[in-house]
Amino acid sequence: MTPKIARFIAEQKPATPCLVVDVDQVEARYHALNTALPQARIYYAVKANPAMPILNRLVGLGSCFDAASWEEVSLCLEAGAEPDAISFGNTVKKVSAIRAAYAAGVRMFVFDCQEELEKLAEHAPGARVYCRLLVDNDGAEWPLSRKFGTTLDSARDLMLKARDMGLDPYGLSFHVGSQQLSADAYEVAISRVAALFTDLSAAGLDLRMVNLGGGFPVRYRDDVPSIDHFAMAISHAMTEHFGNALPEMLVEPGRFIVGEAGVVRSEVVLVSRRGREDGPRWVYLDIGRFGGLAETEGESIRYAIRTERDGTPTGPVAIAGPTCDGADIMYEKTAYELPLGLTAGEQVDLLSTGAYVSTYCSTRFNGFKPLTEHYI
Repeated sequence: MTPKIARFIAEQKPATPCLVVDVDQVEARYHALNTALPQARIYYAVKANPAMPILNRLVGLGSCFDAASWEEVSLCLEAGAEPDAISFGNTVKKVSAIRAAYAAGVRMFVFDCQEELEKLAEHAPGARVYCRLLVDNDGAEWPLSRKFGTTLDSARDLMLKARDMGLDPYGLSFHVGSQQLSADAYEVAISRVAALFTDLSAAGLDLRMVNLGGGFPVRYRDDVPSIDHFAMAISHAMTEHFGNALPEMLVEPGRFIVGEAGVVRSEVVLVSRRGREDGPRWVYLDIGRFGGLAETEGESIRYAIRTERDGTPTGPVAIAGPTCDGADIMYEKTAYELPLGLTAGEQVDLLSTGAYVSTYCSTRFNGFKPLTEHYI
């Protein structure tokens, strides 16, 4: 939690549940990545948090944007981004969305299959296109390898077809998974991309861009490797596999840019033993999986939790949300301990919640209002 957020919460005492984001911290993280990997253009993954104060700040810093929908493209344009600074980075797009983005001046689109390529050729003629590869997501706490990407052989054929269809075959992309803890994942993916660059060059097609995706981790309960660690591994791999003929490099950070900039303030609704004195207490918060904490599914993302009683004796707990859905449990298997004196009405903070919280918030499930957002 930044001093700015702590001061805001202490002075304003916002109603819970709420998300408080320090936009200055967003800027600091942008600069940190830009310094660590200056050869790469930053395309902020809007889906992580599309709040206008964040987009406005990033536009002012010269960031580009990775949009997952026409609605996100529109938000970027509203924030002042130039169409050339926007990549339509979702491999699954409605024809109407392609048309709207193209009409607005967006000229960079991703695909990973024949049908999507045909849609782009018809509705975004001449656009720069890049193909997403399927790569290993080992080491990622939130894998993305099942739904997206294609094989090397398929990508080769598709890029040649893109040229024949009148599109501009710009490059290749991959994503090693969100909250990726292993820098080796990038090295392996880069080696595969470089091999395909060489193969396509021999076939008469010279690609110009590698999109490294995102995946850079943030600190939740445990320390993570620094951005400098990942940047050094990426730079080494690019030089090793491409030599002096380095292509353009793009990165699509979302979580890394906004994750540690946000804090969720929540109220304890109930602390219950449920008739089992030897079992963990159940702590129910006024925010849960349906209120924005969707990434606790499978207990994949494990947020650090602070209370007003930190430093006092603790005991094991299960942590759940307020709704009547039995799936609204954040942590039951993961070992969490909270103060033994914690009671209903007290407030707790969930740290590093600036990314993938507000965008996952459902609308009025069980009648609960979506969490309030404060950008300071």
